[in-house]
Amino acid sequence: MPIYIALLRAVNVGGTGKLPMPELRAMCEALGFSNVRTYIASGNVVFETRLAAANVRKQLEQRLEAYAGKPVGVMLRTAAEMAAILADNPFADAPPERTVAIFLDAAPDKHALDTASGQGTEQCALGKREIYVYYPDGIGKSKLKIAAAKDGTARNMNTVATLADWAAQ
Repeated sequence: MPIYIALLRAVNVGGTGKLPMPELRAMCEALGFSNVRTYIASGNVVFETRLAAANVRKQLEQRLEAYAGKPVGVMLRTAAEMAAILADNPFADAPPERTVAIFLDAAPDKHALDTASGQGTEQCALGKREIYVYYPDGIGKSKLKIAAAKDGTARNMNTVATLADWAAQ
């Protein structure tokens, strides 16, 4: 049975979009997903289902909107895709807590980084449906803005590695 990782956008970040992880697990189980596990409070969930990815995303987004009263973005990846994101990290030698993958719905335009503003020491690279960013001075001090990433959701490489590991089990 296919294994998926859903990454929710703007959940439990900065006091907005409160969604307890037991509620998220219950929503996924109510949709018929099995072996549901959540990881940290920022909206990461790993599960199995026979449904196609488009149906999984649609059903999960509908359930989340009904719960939250507003749309909640869902980035969906398969176990193989998450493993590839980890393997393709161009900043693999950098500290994983200072390196993120920004998950997008579609492949970023090849010029997506040309319009970035506020870039200091950050290093950026395009992935398949991700933008990788290494923040040498830490993400909290960064002024970097990437317009192409505005509807995406970022996870540091520690989280990516854990989710890839869970999905592989």
